[in-house]
Parts: sequence; structure tokens; C-alpha cells
Amino acid sequence: MRTTIDGSIFPVLRVMLEAGERLVAETGELAWKTPNVTLSTTTTGAGMGGLFGAVRRSLAGGGLFMTEFTAEQTSGLVAFATRLPGHILEHQLGGGRAMLVHRHGFLCATPGVTLDLAMQRSLGAGIFGGDGFRLQRVAGHGTFWSMLGGEIIPHDLAPGEVVDVHPGLVGMFEDTVSFDVTMLPGIRNKLFGDNGFFMARLTGPGRVWLQTLTMPGLAHALSPYMGGEKATAAAEGSLVGAALSGLLRQVR
Repeated sequence: MRTTIDGSIFPVLRVMLEAGERLVAETGELAWKTPNVTLSTTTTGAGMGGLFGAVRRSLAGGGLFMTEFTAEQTSGLVAFATRLPGHILEHQLGGGRAMLVHRHGFLCATPGVTLDLAMQRSLGAGIFGGDGFRLQRVAGHGTFWSMLGGEIIPHDLAPGEVVDVHPGLVGMFEDTVSFDVTMLPGIRNKLFGDNGFFMARLTGPGRVWLQTLTMPGLAHALSPYMGGEKATAAAEGSLVGAALSGLLRQVR
């Protein structure tokens, strides 16, 4: 198996499978492939068997079904693309090591890697952690690839070292890191700071990968330009919007 990650803000993972080699991914992630790579959709992918296992994986942000790619007779290519600006990262698992990834962060993996629901250690993290409530636990033996949004900032926490992060910007962390939620201090900060009420508190030891962009954050940034009177006002306030408005007036 040979892999390359190409591109910049919208990268693509290309995997060259040798004859008989397999790769498992969530459904809908395929970008392109060669004809000799076959697809098999199943509920038992990523180490989770049966209906209960598929439901647990779905609750973690995955799907009820997984797609298994196999190179038949000769080597073949399969490629996966990101859904938003960001990065694709490669990780090695083994020796009991596990990763906790945000609910849309798992891209694909080799056989031997398991994908499961990771319940939080504390009730507060589950109730107020936002996307952190439904983390994916990736474990087993092999290689997996994650998709994180925006720029990726790795941060190594020493034992007992703490960092507070906006919950949506926690991309991934090792299972040695504890995850909890803390409330922002001060009434003014809560009501007028526009930072939300809660922060994710990550405590070492272990590595965390922080992301600078999330799908809800991107949708929020684009919402003024997508339909309605607010979108029209925002568009007309820009040079492109003004030009379009002028063109429409001429047509009328």
C-alpha cells in the first residue's frame, strides 16, 4: 500500500492498493478509483459487528454502513477528498494506543482499525461539550486518516498541563488526555463576549490536534450571503454585489 496526500486547502488522499489489499471508509467519502477496485457496503466495517455495533458507530457521527475497498487481481487506486478547507492527517495505531476524533473526523483506515462511540468521562462534557459529546474512538492496529478543518495546531500537554479550547475546535486527542467542560467566568463574558458559555478543558499527558475551522463555523460565516433580505443587503455592500445589482437594474 502506497499513499500520497496532494493539494493545499482542499487536499486529496490517494491510496494505491496492491492486489488483495483492503481499505475501509465511511459511506460517501469516495472521490475516484480505478475499475479494478471493488466496493462492498456492510454494517460490520471498522471492527463493529451486528446492528448494535453499527448503531454505536452511527451515534459517534459515522454511519450505519461502511464501505470496504478491495483491489482485485492487480493493484488499484482509490482516492478520498475533504469536504471543507482543511488537512488530511495520517496516524499509526498499535500497542493499546487510541485516539478520540471529533464526530466527522474519521476518513478511512486499514483493516484492524476499529471505530466506536467514545462516551465522555464526565456528565458535564457530555451535556455541554457540543460536538465533543459524540467523539469517535479509533483504536486497534493499523493506519487511519483523519480530516480536520482549517489549520491544524498540534499541542503536546505535559502531565497535569491544561488548555481551554472552544469545544468545536477540538479536532482530535490521544486517549491519555482527559476531556471536561468548564464555564467561562464573569456574567459579561457569558452574555456579551460572543464566545459561548463553555470551554473544553483538556488535561495532559498527551497530544491534542486543534482545528481552526468547523462546518458549523463555516456555515455561520456564509449565512449572511445565503438567501433572504440580509443576503441581498450583504451582497449589495460588496463590489461584486454592486455590479450584479447594476446589471439587474439595466435588465429591468
